[in-house]
This record gives sequence, structure tokens and C-alpha cells, in this order.
Amino acid sequence: MIDISKAFPGVLANDRVNLRVREGEVHAILGENGAGKSTLMSILFGLYAPDSGTIRVRGKDVRICNPNDAAALGIGMVFQHFKLVRDYTVAENIILGAETVNRRGELDLRGAERRVAELSERYGLAVDPRARIEELGVGAQQRVEILKALYRDASILILDEPSAVLTPSEVDELLEIIGKLKGEGKTIILITHKLREIKAAAERCTVLRRGRTVGTVEVKGTSEKKLAEMMVGRAINFNVEKKKQEPGKPVLEVRNLTVRGSRGHDAVRDLSLTVRSGEIVGLAGVDGNGQSELVRAIVGLDKPVSGSIWMNGEDITRESVRGRIRRGMAHVPEDRHKHGLVLEFRLDENLALKRFDEAPFSRKSGALDFRAMRANAERLITQFDVRAGKGPATKTGDMSGGNQQKAIVAREMDLSPALLVVSQPTRGLDVGAIEYIHERLVAERDKGRAILLVSYELDEVLALCDRIAAISAGTIVGELAGEGADEREVGAMMAGVRHADAKASRGAAAKPVRAAAKGARRGKK
Repeated sequence: MIDISKAFPGVLANDRVNLRVREGEVHAILGENGAGKSTLMSILFGLYAPDSGTIRVRGKDVRICNPNDAAALGIGMVFQHFKLVRDYTVAENIILGAETVNRRGELDLRGAERRVAELSERYGLAVDPRARIEELGVGAQQRVEILKALYRDASILILDEPSAVLTPSEVDELLEIIGKLKGEGKTIILITHKLREIKAAAERCTVLRRGRTVGTVEVKGTSEKKLAEMMVGRAINFNVEKKKQEPGKPVLEVRNLTVRGSRGHDAVRDLSLTVRSGEIVGLAGVDGNGQSELVRAIVGLDKPVSGSIWMNGEDITRESVRGRIRRGMAHVPEDRHKHGLVLEFRLDENLALKRFDEAPFSRKSGALDFRAMRANAERLITQFDVRAGKGPATKTGDMSGGNQQKAIVAREMDLSPALLVVSQPTRGLDVGAIEYIHERLVAERDKGRAILLVSYELDEVLALCDRIAAISAGTIVGELAGEGADEREVGAMMAGVRHADAKASRGAAAKPVRAAAKGARRGKK
């Protein structure tokens, strides 16, 4: 891709970008949120037309006007937010738009299922062709997207932030899949901001910053620190600095809580947990062990079967969502599209969602004050470095995933809450934004806020938390102090080992955390 430029109203997404990818390599594209990575690859896949520049595939100039042109050139793309029909089966989703018929002129679904099964086995993707998408977890849905591209004989595969919604064990599996694809001669373009994944999977890396090419480096000879500096244009502090302090009184108390899951089972079972003012309590566990259901019950989205939830000494078990917000509860949700934003609304409207019926956003007449909303948005955009082409007027659905996440964090922290419930706060963020969010969480804790942090990034839990509670099969297995916590011990607890047994096995006999987490996940299946 030579001198590619692409502008949208209010923003120059790509400014004479250059990218050269060798056949059969894993080539990473690294950049901050809003650096132009996804736009560049959407041009290669035919979703956008470049304003200027040249695309060459295997030495020949080509015009890619739509995804069908890209598919004809052997280019496939797996998007960060999957494009699947939830009511369809795996095979039905994969053949959509590329259907074949049998001799009688009927849809050859059985033949498609056989081919999907063969591809799944060949690349170790472990997907049942007849399973419905709504029955699959996020990791399996991503494998379906990869199969969709392979089914169309893609030789150049673009993976857009493939690990943004995956657990650590699923990331390990994804890296194995990338290795198998490369072994089969596929060319992989990996859009990411996760430096460890680049070091583990890629041979070369092209860095973008604010829509321009910074340079291309050999990954093996380049440190994570150097890659981070190229990405954000300054030195990054990977260590979370926080002073030791004594927590205050309990703000959140969960007492013997049981919450039913979507399939009718008890996802949370007789669980008790306390979070005090001035502390960050981390909930460590493998995805699918009740974290989501627990958070939904705490913030009022689900009603528990039994047990109670207390905030500042008062029972709020039956309190409405709005009532909890008024009491000083804020929530950064796991799913930013489903529970965090109204994608059709403007950014300034989304940033006022929790307080739209209060001054200064609502006048005495009951009318909304859009000028106040705009001023509030401008302040938060600057403070949290939210990049939006039209500023406060930007439709939130048009923003990059990372900037959507920063907008949610900005809105919730700006509430100055007594209790901040945070699920996957840095999902989809670049290292510079992660550094800032971590600093803000510690700053909120130092102000006396109570923070419950749910994160599948164990490094994040170990770095930020004053206390760590491990959850397995919907119950707390044990708690330990965050300072000096051993990842092997936490990993064993995540796999269901009780705290005392995990402590006893700490050392050479304990499995590494990712292996333990992976085993727990497979055991659960």
C-alpha cells in the first residue's frame, strides 16, 4: 500500500501511509487508538475507497472497490466486532454470500458443513458446523470468523484487534492458530496494540501514529519499550505506582449472593465479598465463572435469587439502576456496546447519559441544555484524550473501539462515585491509554473511592489491586493481599484450588497461571 490517504469529516485518518507485507509472514500493525490502523485495513478489504494512493498485490496494481474484489484477490478480514447472524448455525454464517447448490439446485448445506469441519480440523479451530452462534462464546465466534475467510480461500488474512475480547487462555489458543496459518503459507496482517502478542507472533511490525507511518521494524531485534515509544511518541511507564494506605469502612458488601445465569443454572453461588473505601479489590478468574453475573447483580441489571447487596450500610438489593447511580455507584461495563453506549447518539449525549435529568444538563423547564452537554464533552475529551473527528458532535458508533472505551471511563469517573465497579477497563486500549487509566484508578482509590476491578488480564490485577479475590465456579475460592501476590498462587486459585492449598503448592510444583487457567476452562467445557 503506497501513499494511501483517507479523510472523513473532521479527521484525516490516513495521511500518505506506506505498508509493505511479505508473502507468508505475520506482519503486525501497531498504533494508538484512532491511529488509522483499521481504516487502512478496511481500504485493503474494500470497505472504504482511498482518496489517493496505490495498492499492489503480488506486484500488480489493483483496484479494490468492495469486499468481493478483495476476496477475488485472496484477501479476507476478521473484524474486532464480529459480523455474524446469531440465529444462524456456524455453517450458515460461513457460507453466507458464498452459497453453493447441489445437482437439484438446492442449497448444499451438508456439503458446506463437511468442508467447514475439514477446515476446522486442519487448522485446529475446534468449531462445530451445526452449532448456533448464540450458543458460542466469544473465542469460538472469532474462530468462526477466521473459518469464514478460510472457506473463501483467503491467502492474506487481516485480523483486526483479534484479542481485544479474549481471555488470556483464548489468546494463547489464538497465537497457536496464527502459527498454524503461517505454517500453511498464509500471510497474516495483525492489527493490535498489545506488545506481548506482537513479540510472540509477528516477524515485522509497521507503526502508525495519528494517521502516518512512523516506520517498520524487525520485531525480534526491537524491545517492547521501543515499540511503545514509537507508538505514542514518548516513554511509557509500565509500572503502576501507588502508595500504601489503610482502607476505610466497607462501601460494598455482598452477602451470601446467588445469581441465576442465562441458561437457568446458578452462575453465582452463596458468594460474599467486601470492598472498602480507599482500596481496589480485584476479582481474578477465568471467563465464565460468574464474574459477569455478579457484576450485573451489583449494578442492578439482574435480580439475585437469594442473598443481599449493601452499600454504605444500606440494603440496595431491590434498588433500581438509577437509584444505585444516585447513591454514588458507577459502572464501566464489560460490553461497551450493549451496556455502555448508545451508538446512534452523539458523543456529548453519551457523556451526559447518567445525569441528563440533572443540572446543568436539564433546565428547570425540563428541556435538555445541549450547550452544557457540549461543554462537558469538550472538557472530558481533552482530559481523557478521546479522539473523535467531529468532537462532541461525533456519532459514537463512528468512533474506534478504544476511543469508545475511553469515553465510558471518562463519564463514569467524572461522576466522582463512592463505588466504582469496573469490568475490563483497558480492553481495546493502547499502552498509553492503559497507563493513563491505571493512573486514574489509583488516583480515585487515593481519594477514598471503593473500586471493584474485574479483569481477565492477570498482570493488571496484580499491578493495581490492594486485595485479590479469586472466583471459580461462581464462588470465592480465597482472598490474598495484592502486594507481593504470586501469580502461580492466584492461577491455582483461579483453577479452583482453595487458598490454603494454593499457598501450600506455591513454588515449583504450581502450574503457571495461564496453564492453570487454560486447564480450568477446558475442564469447565
